[in-house]
Amino acid sequence: MSDKNFFDFTVKAADGSALPLSAYKGKAVLVVNVASKCGFTPQYTGLEALAKKYSDKGLVVLGFPCNQFGAQEPGSNAEIQEFCQMTYGVSFPVLGKVDVNGDKSDPVYSWMKEAAPGVLGTELIKWNFTKFLINPNGKVEGRYAPATTPESLAKDIEKILPK
Repeated sequence: MSDKNFFDFTVKAADGSALPLSAYKGKAVLVVNVASKCGFTPQYTGLEALAKKYSDKGLVVLGFPCNQFGAQEPGSNAEIQEFCQMTYGVSFPVLGKVDVNGDKSDPVYSWMKEAAPGVLGTELIKWNFTKFLINPNGKVEGRYAPATTPESLAKDIEKILPK
């Protein structure tokens, strides 16, 4: 899969329709596996702030709900959308629920994990709110732990914004 890039994949939107990631080609993308009932859920505030601050400069934040960690994203796609908008005022795309680990891992997550392994070379996502920063050419620029705050990514984001 190493000859692929982020924009070669298609994922499911919250309504179940196919969303080609090529729609974001030429933009910097921050990918986050999110959950509504996690200790890190308040990071939605920081993610929304990044989305607002940099969207006109070429950043897209994409949330991928995942229920693989402590069953902390139990809702339906519609319930997740409502929670994100009503609780955190999220305006960036929160997509359809995915698996990020295991046999049913979404292909874009398999690709990102291979491109940017975690600590000690492990590819597994350890918890909710693991972040991947994708450059405008579709390559992974960085992988960040769940405890890494969205605000702390500003410098890395600014380095890769499209010119």
